[in-house]
Amino acid sequence: MSSQSAVGAQVATHKWVIPRLSLMMFLEFFVWGAWYVTLGVVMGKYGLSALIGDAYSTGPIASILSPFVLGMLVDRFFASQKVLGVLHLIGAALLWWLPGMFESGQSGLLWIVFAYMLCYMPTIALSNNVAFHSLANSEKGFPIVRAFGTIGWIVAGLIVGTSGLSDSTGIFTLAAVASVVLGIYSFTLPNTPAPDRGKPLSMRDLVCADAFALLKQRHFMVFIICATLISIPLAAYYAYAAPFISAVGFENVSGVMALGQMSELLFMLLIPFFFRRLGIKMMLLIGMLAWFARYAMFALGITEETRWMIYIGIILHGVCYDFFFVIGFIYTDKVAGNKVKGQAQSLLVLFTYGLGMLIGSQISGAVFNRSVTAQGAEGLLQWQQFWWMPAIAAVVIAAIFFFSFNYKEGEQHGK
Repeated sequence: MSSQSAVGAQVATHKWVIPRLSLMMFLEFFVWGAWYVTLGVVMGKYGLSALIGDAYSTGPIASILSPFVLGMLVDRFFASQKVLGVLHLIGAALLWWLPGMFESGQSGLLWIVFAYMLCYMPTIALSNNVAFHSLANSEKGFPIVRAFGTIGWIVAGLIVGTSGLSDSTGIFTLAAVASVVLGIYSFTLPNTPAPDRGKPLSMRDLVCADAFALLKQRHFMVFIICATLISIPLAAYYAYAAPFISAVGFENVSGVMALGQMSELLFMLLIPFFFRRLGIKMMLLIGMLAWFARYAMFALGITEETRWMIYIGIILHGVCYDFFFVIGFIYTDKVAGNKVKGQAQSLLVLFTYGLGMLIGSQISGAVFNRSVTAQGAEGLLQWQQFWWMPAIAAVVIAAIFFFSFNYKEGEQHGK
């Protein structure tokens, strides 16, 4: 191939990399959004409300067990896009199995959900790794790519809501089909090779010591601690927002919840604008304070006159998620350097979607089972008390972060 042809091929690859990565993110979050939002509603329909907290704990446990092994594998042995494809194909088979287990009332239901989450949760870090590796400018390119993940979640929610699947096991079938498509498509993504391929494997690699070594940097340690803590009240939103909205009287639960993702999309596209003007610390802080505001809106919106506050609480999800998690992924990518990017993204997933969400799911599940026991007006008052707890926790954690996080943008990190 002539040098001119080679240059042309490089330009073509660069031109199409964002659309290709955007489709990856669309499918990644379509799969998750198709079933995760209304899982609690489905479980309530089948008389499994007491197990909602346990069901939403499977993802955090999976995030603790699997991402580090996957991070080590993609840093040492296998291309990220290939591992991504294999996991989604296995996950599709497990999703396809779930409707039958609900219908027959088999006791192994939570184990299948857990097995699926073991496959899915590592793909969040893997898709991030593929994107960051392929993008020339992560601050500008990643928010655009990640925005299509939000679009995927929105589209999934709208399909589920408008087709009347919110309380149906058909949500798993829809997710399974999308997972097959993504699994096959993953093998066509830009190659993301293992950066340390061929190097001998040591015990240091098995325990992911290089990723944990990042915690020696005080600002990263503070970030990880606060990210873990803020994920505890976050678990209450993922597990109980949909049942709460249903209890308040909204019929199209999935469609109403999709308003949060629409807001997420808007603020995702605004990230480059705010990033230049606010910087990492202020964006993370605003995201945490927005979580307090969201839960406060839920607590105050239980009457007919204040029902509009629930809409605001849902719409605030865009600020909550984008300003903390998306900026957190970008910040982690900057801190990690090139050699342990896969492990570093897995580290963040482990402490947030893993440890923090696990603790939060168990706490919120225990509090819900003990405190939200009535129906009607009395039940709404119990919901109000329920939401004030994560609201207070979020504002306290935000204060801790504000006074202890000191990151100077532009610091040089290991390459």
